[in-house]
Amino acid sequence: MRVLSTAMRAMPDFKDITALIDMGKPSGVTGLAPVHRALISAALHVETERPVFVICADEAEAGRFASDIASLTGEEPLLLSGRDFVFRQTEAASREWQQKRLAVLYRMARKSAPIVVATPDAVLQRTLPPQKLLSASFTLNLGDDYDLTQLTSRLTAAGYSRCDQVEGQGQFSLRGGILDFFSPSSDYPVRAEFFGDTLDSMGIFDPATQRRIENIKTAGMLPAAEVLPGMHDGSFLGLSRELSAFASRVEKRKTANPKLVQTLRQDAERIGQNLNFPAADRYAALIYPEFSTALDYISDDSIVIICEHSSTAERASSWLWQLGEDIESLLVSGELAGEFSDLACTWETALGNMARHPVVYLDSFTSAYPDELAPKGLFDASPKQLSSYGGSLETAVADIAHYTGSEYSVAVLCSSEHRARALSQALFERGISAIMDRELDKLPPKGRVSIAVGALSSGFVLQEIKLAVITEDQLIVSPSRRPRRKKTSREHIQSFTDLAPGDLVVHVHHGIGRFVKMEKITLDGIERDYIKIAYRGTDCLYVPATSLDLISKYIGSADDSPVKLNKLGGDAWAKSKSRAKKAAKDLARSLIDLYARRLRTPGYAFSPDSEWQKEFDESFEYSETDDQLRCIEEIKRDMESPHPMDRLLCGDVGFGKTEVAMRAIMKCILDGKQAAILVPTTVLAQQHFITSAKRFSRYPVHIELLSRFRSQAQIKASIRRIANGTADLVIGTHRLLQKDVLFKDLGLLIVDEEQRFGVAHKERLKELSATVDVLTLTATPIPRTLNMALSGIRDMSTIEEPPSDRQPVQTYVLEYSPAVVAEAIRRETGRGGQVYYLHNRVESIDRTASRLARQFPDLVIDVAHGQMPEEDLSNVMQRMFEGEIQVLVCTTIIETGLDIPNVNTLIIEDADHLGLAQLHQLRGRVGRSSRRAFTYLTYRPGKALSDVATKRLAAIREYTEFGSGFKIAMRDLELRGAGNVLGAEQSGNLMSVGYDMYLQLLEEAVLEEQGKLPRPRSDCTADLLVSASIPDSYITSAEQRIDFYRRIAAIRDEQDRDDIIDEMVDRYGDPPANVLTLLSVALMRSIAASCMISEISQKDNALMLKLAQHDFRAVSALCSEPSYKGRIRFSAGDAACITLRLSPGESVVKAADKLVRQYSAALAALKETAADETQGLD
Repeated sequence: MRVLSTAMRAMPDFKDITALIDMGKPSGVTGLAPVHRALISAALHVETERPVFVICADEAEAGRFASDIASLTGEEPLLLSGRDFVFRQTEAASREWQQKRLAVLYRMARKSAPIVVATPDAVLQRTLPPQKLLSASFTLNLGDDYDLTQLTSRLTAAGYSRCDQVEGQGQFSLRGGILDFFSPSSDYPVRAEFFGDTLDSMGIFDPATQRRIENIKTAGMLPAAEVLPGMHDGSFLGLSRELSAFASRVEKRKTANPKLVQTLRQDAERIGQNLNFPAADRYAALIYPEFSTALDYISDDSIVIICEHSSTAERASSWLWQLGEDIESLLVSGELAGEFSDLACTWETALGNMARHPVVYLDSFTSAYPDELAPKGLFDASPKQLSSYGGSLETAVADIAHYTGSEYSVAVLCSSEHRARALSQALFERGISAIMDRELDKLPPKGRVSIAVGALSSGFVLQEIKLAVITEDQLIVSPSRRPRRKKTSREHIQSFTDLAPGDLVVHVHHGIGRFVKMEKITLDGIERDYIKIAYRGTDCLYVPATSLDLISKYIGSADDSPVKLNKLGGDAWAKSKSRAKKAAKDLARSLIDLYARRLRTPGYAFSPDSEWQKEFDESFEYSETDDQLRCIEEIKRDMESPHPMDRLLCGDVGFGKTEVAMRAIMKCILDGKQAAILVPTTVLAQQHFITSAKRFSRYPVHIELLSRFRSQAQIKASIRRIANGTADLVIGTHRLLQKDVLFKDLGLLIVDEEQRFGVAHKERLKELSATVDVLTLTATPIPRTLNMALSGIRDMSTIEEPPSDRQPVQTYVLEYSPAVVAEAIRRETGRGGQVYYLHNRVESIDRTASRLARQFPDLVIDVAHGQMPEEDLSNVMQRMFEGEIQVLVCTTIIETGLDIPNVNTLIIEDADHLGLAQLHQLRGRVGRSSRRAFTYLTYRPGKALSDVATKRLAAIREYTEFGSGFKIAMRDLELRGAGNVLGAEQSGNLMSVGYDMYLQLLEEAVLEEQGKLPRPRSDCTADLLVSASIPDSYITSAEQRIDFYRRIAAIRDEQDRDDIIDEMVDRYGDPPANVLTLLSVALMRSIAASCMISEISQKDNALMLKLAQHDFRAVSALCSEPSYKGRIRFSAGDAACITLRLSPGESVVKAADKLVRQYSAALAALKETAADETQGLD
């Protein structure tokens, strides 16, 4: 589509504008609509071959402009947004926005930013000077020499946080000669391996698995934030000393503010000790004495383009006023010194800086231009912008016919090739032939039409060159689809990296105990690692680290219910396990019966996708994620089968479940059948109704709503239309389940959040859905392990991939401060938004709402909590949905509530009382529109936190700042999902044995019911007089050592062992001999367990294999081996045992491995002989 940009050269005044640019003088063009501004900017960039720096009035306008100019030039523009300064001392502040800014500024500093689109605040706010950014950034090249100590110092100064395992941007770790770091400019962290000082190998790795993905030759590193204490010329100590000296000078003043002196001294101390300090923006002027803004990064040959100058200047003025108000309150509260309050330049100063470059104003109307930068040439373009055809193809065809008849070249842009072909056919049927030119490589001939794949915000006509461009949006009234970006889906990992002393663990044979510590114990001269577990009373158990597969971390319910420890030697654990096993068998049997019954029941086989279905799918305004496409395919496949569908679709709120359901509904309606959506609340029904009405607006689909918001007369009329078949889609609450609602021909039932319906409703649901296709939606993610355990008996589809355009939520973790809360509420309501204020105690929620009402008498404030009557709660949520309520004081009830795009600030009291999972899901309630969203996680000031709360707060801080700890959050969240799928009756069993043990029992039960053999557990212990352990010097982190011990103990075959060796080499370097021995012993244990060998041990020079069961023929074959002559002995009895005398100097591990493998081979040979004999008899 670059050809459209070059076509602008024919505009009469275009040469005059480029001439003024060449002279470095400002110019202006008026009479322009948004699409024309992008068109002229693209033309100037292409024609002059100079970079362009564009300033738009706000983020929404900048986003539209960037999308248009990308289509017109084929180049990806960089979006430079403003960021929120952090002045108040918080525990943590998320950095996504400023890290995006840094990536753009770095590209600009390196002169590799051909097109930048910015907002006024992004241009005005103070930032680090270009030279500072370039000196703080560096590139690693394979084969070059580096000083590792110097590298880690540079990373620390650049704001990176050292940790054991890199999971989030802004972290680094060093293990021997292996350096891992995650730069804000990268999608993946980098692992650099050094041989001495030489960079020997380098690659990117997946933070979820810690495994290398691909090798690379160069890797860049950017600072983790814009303002960093370590970037001061004197580094941390220099800044600390300068602050202390400044505090002393302030203290001597007659009008000294004691709060300011205290702030300065506390900050100096924190910085001097290199402690976490998110409020570094307070001292930007001290750290970077040279005042710089984004304008200092613009390359000398750039063209500066200002769109809608008057709106942009007004927005700049408004932002500066708000910043001034914030600074004023900080000066009064002593949180900022007046000397350091110069944090932005004025719009006039910015214009003065722009004067170094040719400036082009692109405006709708002529406005008052500043004297210092008045345009030397003002041109009136007045090109025509085409309005929408309101979905009327006939009107569009009439216009196209008019343009072609007037010898215009006509280009029509469609969002996909399928749509382009469909439009070409529609035009052909109306007597207009069109050329298919996918990339629009050249303009169509005069009087002809070309159809291309592309998107612009609107169409336009250039009369001078007789060109008309029509976009698909004008024809079908829907926003253009955004290009797809692939994101990696979340990996489910059972990890021990978060196991800490005091955590509950489950031992397969001994039950629930408490992890005390990892200890080294020397036995027979060999040092080994043991896990110490405390049980009830004074009982303790030492488990060899080599048998860690017998232990799993105890995960019970999602809440913090008390758990009883088992007693060693007691029978309580065996009883609990037996009960849970029986319950798992019953559940497996009932699910298998249900699945088999469904396969026997005849259902309706829906037709394959028609052209209408394809058109409906294509008209979705966003790009689908891979997960969405997979789920859609699975559901359509089920619908086309002759058996009734019963599928569970799960995914986080906002991940696109509704669109998947809409496509299933369309498929149902196109076959002449009715569809129904059943929801638990009236407000949710209303939201589904609005979404469906919008999605089906272009199709003859009749939608009915059954809920309390409808009058009795309306409901009666709806029931009549449902019965006679004129209603295609019915959306309703439990009213839908009442006996008087009779469908003429129901084909698909969609149930939203099934677990929120009562038993009676579920029974009626079973009657209703006996032969129809059923799709159940849930917003709670389902554990992948549970999905695997139930594979083949419960159909599940999961959406784990977030939408590609989801904006990051600016998050702060801080002590509760009335000033911060008031500022947050004022800021959100001031821009017309709404606020969730989360106070999670029902008994005092009304008092909190009253306090806020007194503080903000001009705002509408209301309350929502789970103990309110259903009708009252529905009314409150409906008012919130309609925008009547500005601040909703609520409990965690909003967690699975409505999708309200206008709520973009969330304030949580006592965040340390909530789990990471809950906080993650609550934070997902905001940031659901193009507006920037904020979350404030507060805890009580001066409160002595418990160990659990401190640990939780540290996790929240890590999660907020680096995005790490996400796996733990997801695991906690999955527990709820497991409870929902398994049902309330199973939760007691799940609690009694722990989640991992219950899932294992369930998987075994399913396999048994299906007549398959479960995979054998390695219940074989190995106690050999060899050093088989992971040294502290190899893996320094105790948590990571435990995790590897567990995974090594769970090795089942050579592939598992090789995978672990590969990972160890990648993460820690070549493993020492005792680690390789440990791996060999683990594999040997697995082979031994499959042969029913219960123990492998050594006493002096005797190697012993204890057999739980034995086959005398296999033992006899082993004993007759010539190499064992005179050295092997077999003793039968209750504890059958094979004893081998070791030869002098013989390796016990190799001897044991050979003996076990030979016994296994003898057993396999006997089985094969028996199978051949059976076949012969047949």
